[in-house]
Amino acid sequence: MRGRSLAWELFPFSFYEFLKLNKINDAPLTTKQRLLIAKCFDKYFTIGGFPEVAALDANLRIKTHQEYFNTILFRDLIERHDIKHPKAVMDLAQFLVHNVASRHSIKSLHKYLKLLKHSISANTVAQYVDWFEDAYFLFQIYIYDSSLKRANVNDKKIYCIDHAFVTSVASGILVNSGHLLESMIYVALRRFTEKIFYYRTKSGKEVDFVVALNANTLQLIQVCESSVDPKTMQREFKALKEAMTELNLKYGTIVTRSEENKIPVGNGAIYVVPAWKFLLNTEKK
Repeated sequence: MRGRSLAWELFPFSFYEFLKLNKINDAPLTTKQRLLIAKCFDKYFTIGGFPEVAALDANLRIKTHQEYFNTILFRDLIERHDIKHPKAVMDLAQFLVHNVASRHSIKSLHKYLKLLKHSISANTVAQYVDWFEDAYFLFQIYIYDSSLKRANVNDKKIYCIDHAFVTSVASGILVNSGHLLESMIYVALRRFTEKIFYYRTKSGKEVDFVVALNANTLQLIQVCESSVDPKTMQREFKALKEAMTELNLKYGTIVTRSEENKIPVGNGAIYVVPAWKFLLNTEKK
């Protein structure tokens, strides 16, 4: 039927919604409340946001996630688009889920499928990736660049609709927990905007997210699971500081698993924020 219609994007539970599900208030933020929220975040990091699995034990949660994965592939992709190479779609989906928060190109994905003896074109691979995004299963972001041509030819970064879903589908292979945290932060940002990019400085350093809040305001966000390793933290700090200089921004954010700090940078600052606080501040907006 033709005519006017309204569309809503419906995501799995946000962390704020997960708190409410567990009957935990985010205010007033007393020491005791902070501990409760941090503990609930650990639970959210393990369980994820799909409502059906919130009360399930670990084994049933994993089986349910895997059933979701198969349903998405067969109903939303293979059957809907009458795909002639269903095994290629499954292998591509598995590869991207295993490599969440990593950069990829259609050329590299096509080469990978060729190694698995799939006879499909690079254009078909690109179409599969677009269909993953249409199904709200996987998302890709572009490099931040004023040239649309350069943005299109550069590698994209891939994220999944739910971080815990990744661990359930990853066939028992250990997934980088830092990448899971990064994917979680992406989905929180994606709830309110599609204008999310990654940034590469002139010297080649990478910042995880550039978010266009409006026509004139950018936000730089780096995700670093822990600041315990000084070399890792210094690398993330240098990349963010360099990007702030190039984009003429006074402030930047490093999201960690639990650390909090404020680091002066020139006439601005880099805020180190625990993930639970970043999620609440973002999602409540």
